[in-house]
Amino acid sequence: MSVWEIAEIDVVAGEEKAFEAAYAEAQPLFEAAKGCLGVQLRRSVEFPSRYRLVVGWESVEAHTVDFRGSEGFARWRELVGRYFDGAPRVEHVYRVAGCANTADSADTAGTAD
Repeated sequence: MSVWEIAEIDVVAGEEKAFEAAYAEAQPLFEAAKGCLGVQLRRSVEFPSRYRLVVGWESVEAHTVDFRGSEGFARWRELVGRYFDGAPRVEHVYRVAGCANTADSADTAGTAD
């Protein structure tokens, strides 16, 4: 069953542009990862130093075992970790209702609305 990782990331105030630039460099690490179906970074309107990283995975294990155990994950944290204001809060979700061809589709995971 495919899942979505949702990571809530608070960034040190004033470092948002640097974080976004580091993320842009790191995004291909996700795209190349075994089991990754797509990735997006979203920024909060109400809390401009807060982001949501949304990654589609073939399974929870594709994220927690394959990716987290990879050099790609180590590089991701090296690039962006310095901008974190506390540890990211991460959970995995799956669709229980809705159309498969909407924003939950792997085909749209890497695109902006």
